[in-house]
Amino acid sequence: MTYRLICDSCTDLPLELTADPHVRKVPLSIQIGPDTIVDDADFCQQELLDKMKNWPDAPKTACPSPSTYLEQFLEEYGVPGISGIDTRALTKILREKGTMNGMITTDSDFVLDEILSEIREYEVGDVVSEVTCDRRHILEGAGCRVALLDLGEKKSIQESLQKRGCEVEVFPAGTSAEEILGSCPDGIMLSNGPGNPESCRTIIREIKRIYESGIPVFAICLGHQLMALANGARTYKLKYGHRGGNHPVRDLGSGRVYISSQNHGYAVDADTLDESVAEETFVNVNDGTNEGFSYLGKNIFTVQFHPEASPGPQDTGFLFDRFIDMMKGA
Repeated sequence: MTYRLICDSCTDLPLELTADPHVRKVPLSIQIGPDTIVDDADFCQQELLDKMKNWPDAPKTACPSPSTYLEQFLEEYGVPGISGIDTRALTKILREKGTMNGMITTDSDFVLDEILSEIREYEVGDVVSEVTCDRRHILEGAGCRVALLDLGEKKSIQESLQKRGCEVEVFPAGTSAEEILGSCPDGIMLSNGPGNPESCRTIIREIKRIYESGIPVFAICLGHQLMALANGARTYKLKYGHRGGNHPVRDLGSGRVYISSQNHGYAVDADTLDESVAEETFVNVNDGTNEGFSYLGKNIFTVQFHPEASPGPQDTGFLFDRFIDMMKGA
């Protein structure tokens, strides 16, 4: 039995790759640019795209209108998809060899030897600029004023802050530290985002200026990596990226283990961050990789995982409360 593979344009990784032999429904959210086109829809896995049209009870909610099918929807928005491959075999290869580059092509006459080196050398490059917002904008609130640097942020980060009464001003990824600090926020949030963190050189320089300002900062995922890079650390690509909502992380202060939601292919090498600059606060229970830092002498803490989840466990939502207390000077 073979199944479909759909690519996530934000991370350049499979959005859905499964060897499950059963036809089933799973939640799906599709975001094109800054707008969510489909949210919490039913994505029906089936061997061939066009067979959906023959199902009398096939879900139509995976598309923007009942009369539009998934294949047409993907074509309209330029989302790559493929069917008819043996994803069980592909899953076994990835389990043994780790994450690797691949190619989807409509050219059946290509010569593998001619393009293999190109595939191996391919790098995603600057994808943050493709997923950040176009302009700064404000989300109203009556509490602390938070400047959110949008590196490809999930809306659930905004919602987690607004739920706590914050006024959130969202800034595009290319915004200078001077402009962000000039808005006089109580704190700065560095969001998640896609791609190789070391490719964000200009953003890293601006984050270093934010670090030096003394303002409270909370960073998640890519933001966590960029803050570490801004302070001399190095990052590396994981053999197996952390994906999903069931990753255990240990709080090194309390020893308590939390279940977290994660979606990253790179990690910070904790040994390369000067111990006089930051201390490690969380580690991944499964593979021992870094999951968080607290920066010494600064009101800055960062985590690799997603405390806002959505979807996923809410175990570490208290970190937003910690950020609020930090901004209030508690």
